[in-house]
Amino acid sequence: MEERPIDLSSLSYVSDHTGFYGTIKNSPADFVVAEVNLSGRLTTNIYMEVKEELQAQQSSKENCKKPKLCLSTDGANIQDTIDFAAKDICEAMADKGDNVFEGLDLPDSEADQYNVLNTLLGQDVQGSLTNFACSVRSAFESKVSGGEEQCELSLGQFPNKHARAILHSSVRQAFPFLLTFTRSTEVFVKPNLDYQTLSLLTSEEEADKFFTFIDAKVENSRFTFQPDVCKEHRTSVHHFISKKFGKLVETKSFSEKGSDELQKVCITVRFREKKGSSGKRQRSEEKADIFTAFTLKKENLETLEAIAYLASLLGVLPSDFSYAGIKDKRAITYQSVVVKKISSERLREIEGLLEKRGMKIYNIHPTNKHLHLGELSGNHFTIIVRDVRCHSDDISEDLEKRVDEAVHSVKNRGFINYYGPQRFGKGQNVQSHKIGLALLKEEMPQAIKLFFTPEEGDDPVNKAKKYFSQTEDIKGTISLMPAYKVRERMLLRALNRYGMNDEGCVRGWLSIPHSMRIFYIHAYCSKVWNEAASYRIATYGTKVVEGDLVLHNQDSSEKSLSDRVYVVTNAEEEEKVYSMHQVVLPMPGHSIRYPTNQVGQWYKKALASAGLQSCKFRVGTLQLNVPGCYRPIIKFPHQLIYEPVIEVDEQSQGKESEHTLSKKRSFKLSFTLDSSCYATVCLREMMKCNL
Repeated sequence: MEERPIDLSSLSYVSDHTGFYGTIKNSPADFVVAEVNLSGRLTTNIYMEVKEELQAQQSSKENCKKPKLCLSTDGANIQDTIDFAAKDICEAMADKGDNVFEGLDLPDSEADQYNVLNTLLGQDVQGSLTNFACSVRSAFESKVSGGEEQCELSLGQFPNKHARAILHSSVRQAFPFLLTFTRSTEVFVKPNLDYQTLSLLTSEEEADKFFTFIDAKVENSRFTFQPDVCKEHRTSVHHFISKKFGKLVETKSFSEKGSDELQKVCITVRFREKKGSSGKRQRSEEKADIFTAFTLKKENLETLEAIAYLASLLGVLPSDFSYAGIKDKRAITYQSVVVKKISSERLREIEGLLEKRGMKIYNIHPTNKHLHLGELSGNHFTIIVRDVRCHSDDISEDLEKRVDEAVHSVKNRGFINYYGPQRFGKGQNVQSHKIGLALLKEEMPQAIKLFFTPEEGDDPVNKAKKYFSQTEDIKGTISLMPAYKVRERMLLRALNRYGMNDEGCVRGWLSIPHSMRIFYIHAYCSKVWNEAASYRIATYGTKVVEGDLVLHNQDSSEKSLSDRVYVVTNAEEEEKVYSMHQVVLPMPGHSIRYPTNQVGQWYKKALASAGLQSCKFRVGTLQLNVPGCYRPIIKFPHQLIYEPVIEVDEQSQGKESEHTLSKKRSFKLSFTLDSSCYATVCLREMMKCNL
């Protein structure tokens, strides 16, 4: 490769095979990447999946309009029946919004709510709930207060989150004066003391209706209290609702004439309108956001640059786009993207303008939500490794044997899951992790100077950066900076407005999207992880040892990440309870735990030497919060195959006879990696050289 952003040569390998030399990315077509979505489909095959999904949705609407909650009595598994029913209702909830029972064949009457509860809880628990509710209601009616906080009732364990969602809503709809909450997978109820306060200000009937209204959260709905002639009393109601629900609803008093021609005042409550990215309230006709999904094919272009160009063509912000991951620049890549506020028709209008920038969009279709980073199962790679040769100059070495040995070694032993060079940017003088370290230390002007440090070369971007580093003339730098460098220009415009002092630099960083700001801190944390993983393998090898962290996968949907991380004991080391693929290392952050062996000590020393011994991994001024995460040390490629390719050296043609033409050896690799794994890192382990 021409670009070598960060040197990985000092990092350890997991195996000791010899490896070989070769080059990749001679051209973008040598490195093809296609996302694999959560359904296991390549993005290049998404069209068929979309078609099948639409057909399935249509069939579901025709056949499943009335989800049933009645339990079979023929010995079938009751929990399975509940889970199935809950899933149906939750899917309907997703279509209808947060008003759980709107549009379903689940009547709104109190008796029917009891039927739902009886289905979920069974008669015994339902009886206990009813008795508990009666005792709470009696206590409220007698104006008793003070002891109800400690009173609670368990409704049992509900491992399925869909069943829990239905149970929570059903209890609150049937008993508005109760609160529901979950500990692990166990559901509890307790008195709602806010209900008691409101019932003393108004009436139990109105309190019932108000809390049912609050729980339903139906957009554009309103609730109006009975007319009230006492201003002080109305003020108390206003204050109570504002204090308890002010972020969710707003109140206003309206005057109206009664039948006796006297002015009466009513308090109306309505849900607050959602705010857009600018902080301004959206108009009612804009509330239903449009989301359009498409496949983005790009060549020799960074993902963020591609998004910035699409945003400028469509007249929206880069933050209106969402995607599952950042893809290589020097490659041909396929990835799923979702854009907000843009219709399918509008996207098709710009298709012809994209080819000149090395982009193409297709599989355009409407969707109902944006994508999240990491919302993919992996990436499929097709890579040509050219000019393959042995590490030594000994021509007697069997090259094919070397390659075969390397491929099988990585298949069987995997590779150390380092973050790849592209994680750190392509700069030679200043890489992204250095900027991230300055941001963590809240050295804002230093971070700005690092950001604008010029690289080698005399291209327009470097000319602008050199001018800035020499003069700090912001206006002049803006005029020199190419229009396609969106991040740089946004930051410069903010600096021009607010200055190069600490506050101005903070405003400068805030002018670029959050995803771009956090990228630099993640780059630094990734560098620390790489060095920690190298130290771990060099110190202990591939044996699981006491003090290592392992990740439990059991009930992963029901446990937080911190609950799934476990420290290996000495007995477990001796009994070989865990395998190396289960061992993880933490990315630095404020919510992680470190290994208790020598690797944990290494982390402390590394952070201290960088001046981060007291770092909280929160940069409040930049709205950056870094909780940290855990990353497996060892990963394996899936469906790894390779195919030798013989290339003829064109320079030797015409000079020698056909049978003496120089031949260059190449081979094609095809494999799939889990999300957040790097193909260049897998190849590094295979070839035993930095790419």
